Amino acid sequence: MEVEVVTEAVLKRFLERLASRRRRMLFLDYDGTLAPFRTRRDQALPYDGVSGSLNEIIAGATRVVIITGRSADELMRLLDLSQQPEIWGAHGLERLLPGGEIRRFPIEPGAEEGLNEATLAGRRAVDGDRVERKHGCVALHWRGMSEADILKLRNVVETTWKDIAVDYGLGFHSFDGGFELRASGRDKGSAVRESLAEAHGPVAAAYLGDDLTDEDGFRAVKAAGGLAVLVRSEYRAGTEADAWLRPPDELLHFLNRWSLIVNRGGDHAE
Repeated sequence: MEVEVVTEAVLKRFLERLASRRRRMLFLDYDGTLAPFRTRRDQALPYDGVSGSLNEIIAGATRVVIITGRSADELMRLLDLSQQPEIWGAHGLERLLPGGEIRRFPIEPGAEEGLNEATLAGRRAVDGDRVERKHGCVALHWRGMSEADILKLRNVVETTWKDIAVDYGLGFHSFDGGFELRASGRDKGSAVRESLAEAHGPVAAAYLGDDLTDEDGFRAVKAAGGLAVLVRSEYRAGTEADAWLRPPDELLHFLNRWSLIVNRGGDHAE
């Protein structure tokens, strides 16, 4: 496909820039990007080789930042990294710093009330494990359900949640395998912009993500001259990503190329 040809050319130009910069930042979504989707979210372990590659990249003085829709403190036991990276959770509404401190952005009381109402409505309609309450967000997951059951669930919950979103000023967002209500004002792009602002100088930055929620991160990293990479088995038309990688093999190849550059001073993993 033409997009594959474009991808390799774009990646090569970026990796050349990466080799010439002292400051490097790698932004990564988790589910669907570093790990395959699982019906049980606690079983979504990274693809084989991902944790090792990230350990090497971190050791090469790259600032690795995970930006996820999950709660920030969920990921460390799944990632199994030797050094804790910075993790932004709940789409940028909370931040787990490398030292272990969690900072949460305040939520308006009215928004909190609406999220609580949506949580109760969701749990009345479906098993509670499929309703994930997080700081500033509540998500409904239907991965693993039949198409008929998904349609039934959407008919019951989606209208109610959209009404709650209007009443309480919340955002209604679809993602791969469900939908979510979220307090307004922050997204994955917010996390990218604030992290880049802390760099205090030119930085070679890339954002790897798979879902619609990652498009905010793509736009933010591109606005700063960085690279946006769609990591997905099938290309998604309309994405603002510059390049496309299929997981896990192409993802691992890219991570290994990054590691070789920052640790050995060259890209030898053609």
